[in-house]
Amino acid sequence: MTSRPMRFRTARALLPAAMAFVSLAPIYAQNGLFRSGSAKVIAMTGRVSVLKDGAEWARNVGDVVEPKQIIVTGPDGYAKFQLADGSTFEVFQNSKAIFHETPGWDEMLRVLLGRVKVFVDHSRGPNPKHVTTQTAIISVRGTVFDVVVEDEDGTTFVSVDEGLVDVRHQLFGGNAVELHPGESLRVFRDQRLAARTIDKGALAQRALRAAAQTVYDVLYGRATTGTGSTASVPAPTTQGDKKPNPGGNAPPPPIPGAP
Repeated sequence: MTSRPMRFRTARALLPAAMAFVSLAPIYAQNGLFRSGSAKVIAMTGRVSVLKDGAEWARNVGDVVEPKQIIVTGPDGYAKFQLADGSTFEVFQNSKAIFHETPGWDEMLRVLLGRVKVFVDHSRGPNPKHVTTQTAIISVRGTVFDVVVEDEDGTTFVSVDEGLVDVRHQLFGGNAVELHPGESLRVFRDQRLAARTIDKGALAQRALRAAAQTVYDVLYGRATTGTGSTASVPAPTTQGDKKPNPGGNAPPPPIPGAP
């Protein structure tokens, strides 16, 4: 049986380690390493915010987005987020999406307006996820796909690059329509889904990829100047949660790549 003085000395020896853990916890949480339910910003350009307490708060690389927060991008905004399981998603300009709106981590995003691109990591086994909109439920059976909400009625355009994706109508239900690589589908609020509505052409996918490539060129500094030097990415004008982002209600331009 351990004596009382020995227990006291052991507890006193462990106290510094415990205090260090407590002091580091906020740092881990801030960087998305402590709470696995968060998404971390790993790349961005332009204005990217989250809605919190009725205002937009700027995000920067290294910041996190918590469940039920709304991600908002401006006319020049783009951000790439990473989840703890290795999956990532990109939010393009003039978009709004809720991260993990409902309990359970299988719902990655609810897209309110604009475009997102999702990359689901299956390297560690099955990784069921889905993305929702006003009109569609997109269940992931594959890896890479785009979701574009084109208007306030929730008209949803789904396009698959890799793997398989099942699409169901949010309002009418019914059987899922399966999309293969290179296929796309537009979901309308007042129309049931049918396999015959699948577009097997590659035009929409090429347009979406071209739009994405433009963002990547700016973000990673691959656009060159007239002298041959590499252009740098403009630094964000706001930092973290220090002040709200202005101008969060700018009207969206036409969605690039939507046929």
